[in-house]
Amino acid sequence: MIRLFVPEPLAGGADLALSVEQTHYLVNVMRLQPGAELLVFNGRDGEWRAVLAQAGKRGGRLAVAARTRPQQLPPDLDLVMALVKRARLETIVEKAAELGVRRVRLITTRRTNADHIKVARLQAIATEAAEQTGRLDVPEICEPVALDRLLDGWDADRALMFCDEAGDAPDQPWGGDTGRAQPALAALAAPPGGPWAVLIGPEGGFAPEERTRLRGLPFVTPTTLGPRILRADTAAISALTLWQAALGDWRP
Repeated sequence: MIRLFVPEPLAGGADLALSVEQTHYLVNVMRLQPGAELLVFNGRDGEWRAVLAQAGKRGGRLAVAARTRPQQLPPDLDLVMALVKRARLETIVEKAAELGVRRVRLITTRRTNADHIKVARLQAIATEAAEQTGRLDVPEICEPVALDRLLDGWDADRALMFCDEAGDAPDQPWGGDTGRAQPALAALAAPPGGPWAVLIGPEGGFAPEERTRLRGLPFVTPTTLGPRILRADTAAISALTLWQAALGDWRP
């Protein structure tokens, strides 16, 4: 059944106004007719069954019927993502939403080399992914900030999985004892609990001074994603998958 995110409060008997864009999507893209049923959610009140009561060129209306699922939230996991080229960043945001992150926190680093981004477009991509994957919330896409500023204001109760792929000894497996950190699954072999974040760097990697600062912070867990250097989008998807399998809602 089609799912639609709406910002308004949801309750049985509520009458919701649809925007022109939402009405166009339901009627012209998904081919719904008045009287058709769909599911709606707002990230606060759970998921509800609704009926398309009216549709026209100036918008439409939904009649909310009964709740189908109570509100649930995914594990408290953030993705901290350095800006990369627009197409790859859009893929990362889409997959992060599919993989259950609560927030995507964008950062700039010494080696950031990216197109101009529009956070509103990334938020729309995250919303569409949430609608399609059945989750009951939409991840927040945060405005970019500098890495140093992010770390200055970091909540030390949130563990940070730092995917450090530089490697000081590239001729040795895993980068050597002083290069890349311990494998991700070993680093995540800890009792679950508490908020986490995954940090992925830019296409050129982190600068030496950034790696030094990150490795010296008590809330940071340096990890490696294997013996190969991964593209930023592959690294983000891989790291989130490993975290969900080890500590998230993929566990039995």
